[in-house]
Amino acid sequence: MAIGIREIAAAAGVSISTVSNVLNGRANVGEETRQLVRRLCVEMDYIPNAAGKGLKSGKNRTILFNFSDFDRSFYLKIIEGIHDYAGENDYDLMICTTKSCEKYMRSSLTSGCIILDERMKNDVLARAAGIQYPIVVLDRILPHSCIKSVVVNNYDPMTQLVREITARGYRKFVFVGGPSHTGDTQERFAAFQDVLKDQGIPFSREYYFSGDYREKSGYQAARIFLSTGDLPEIFICANDNMAIGVIKALREEQCRIPEDVAVTGFDNCELAENIGLTTVHIPNYERGYLAARSLIENIEGGANFDPVIINAAVSWGSTLGKKNP
Repeated sequence: MAIGIREIAAAAGVSISTVSNVLNGRANVGEETRQLVRRLCVEMDYIPNAAGKGLKSGKNRTILFNFSDFDRSFYLKIIEGIHDYAGENDYDLMICTTKSCEKYMRSSLTSGCIILDERMKNDVLARAAGIQYPIVVLDRILPHSCIKSVVVNNYDPMTQLVREITARGYRKFVFVGGPSHTGDTQERFAAFQDVLKDQGIPFSREYYFSGDYREKSGYQAARIFLSTGDLPEIFICANDNMAIGVIKALREEQCRIPEDVAVTGFDNCELAENIGLTTVHIPNYERGYLAARSLIENIEGGANFDPVIINAAVSWGSTLGKKNP
């Protein structure tokens, strides 16, 4: 049996007119009820007809933000930037993670989406994107006419950071990377390798540890090298959370930072600032704001899908010492 708004109304415990108002994007429905009706439309496989033409055309004025998990604190600044621009332009914001995101990526439920999740596959994005459903990605560049990339320039600030590290005399490194398939990790590690190659400094792959951007993986990396007694002069970490994990493990063994071992990160999260971590500052509020602006402009017919590259800068802290060459 085909599902109609009568069945949606019964399941939601609201009137048919309330469901109709939600489907047509009218503002006279409470947000809790609006979200309930939209969720039931997905779960019950309701396909909007003429009664839902407003929602189907994308006039529901809701944008979707998908990110990978709740463990990395920098997401909060990105969400704040997205929220502020969306609110200024009378758009609602729906936030979800990979498991639930795909079913909301349709113009009958949201007007477009912003993606920051390496687990969201390119083919899923390519199928969902269209003129009536623009997408912005924050973690990759995709060759698609309806997907816009707003990405960070990882290479230049990592190059600057590693050049300064080698200028201070560091020669024995451990690189703690994130998932190897992610563009951020690839770009940050490429910059690290290129600087060492240019300066004729060897780096053995056995000193590369593949983490997952979470604090625990940084902690594990440090514990492994502590257990063998083969400590480097410096841990270069592809994000702050892993650097914080490294610092935690080193301090448990009374290693002095940076006198015994130095540590650097990438992201400049709030905790990194508090502990004086040398890192790379990414303007995440601005990143979210620009992503929301790009998405909403394209929802409203802007058709500008050229990539936006965001600059980042090194933030020097006390976890990097001054070794003698």
